[in-house]
Amino acid sequence: MAKKKEVILTRDITKVYQMGEVQVNALAGVSIQVQPGEVLSIMGPSGSGKSTLMNIIGCLDRPTSGEYFLDGELVSNMSDDELAVVRNRKVGFVFQNFNLLSRSSALINVELPLRYAGVVEGRREKAIEALTSVGLGDRVNHRPTELSGGQQQRVAIARAIINNPSIIMADEPTGNLDSKSGDEIMELLLHLNKQYNTTLIVVTHDPKIAKLTQRVINLFDGQVVKK
Repeated sequence: MAKKKEVILTRDITKVYQMGEVQVNALAGVSIQVQPGEVLSIMGPSGSGKSTLMNIIGCLDRPTSGEYFLDGELVSNMSDDELAVVRNRKVGFVFQNFNLLSRSSALINVELPLRYAGVVEGRREKAIEALTSVGLGDRVNHRPTELSGGQQQRVAIARAIINNPSIIMADEPTGNLDSKSGDEIMELLLHLNKQYNTTLIVVTHDPKIAKLTQRVINLFDGQVVKK
């Protein structure tokens, strides 16, 4: 039986920021492989490179050197416009602060990736289906201010899955929630991973969250360290 190709493959990627006359090595040669449908967490102290690695994997930024393949496609040398297309098509984001449009309904928030992709036909129906799949079928016309924190994060998750992405990047997805809501959000993310076989990557500082994932990548000073 043929081995599935990696959904994520990085080869010795580095990221250097120029801060005045000082160079900051945010990533110093990171090589990882992630299989389709895998659930993993990225952990490390502040300044370890977690956010930088997330931004590169999520096609929000490019490495200074090295190669990054997403679904077998070399994306590390793409232009900003090319990265934006790949990002909208292949990556769903869930952030700690939800990042919802406060004056727009849950429906419109979830439709956004489809709008960016130029999808017109069936857009409303797909958004309603996504909201229903996260338990908010009766909240489609509610604005974020009319929803609890846990419900807002569910809207963000519905938005993340609307394009059937290859990977979901969840950056501290439970950080702004109480423990009960946080447990429910992680349970939902893991359920969606099983249902759609979407690769789930959780950036977290919480060991309890990391224990729910299949594998942990530990970063320290921009490098992967073994524990």
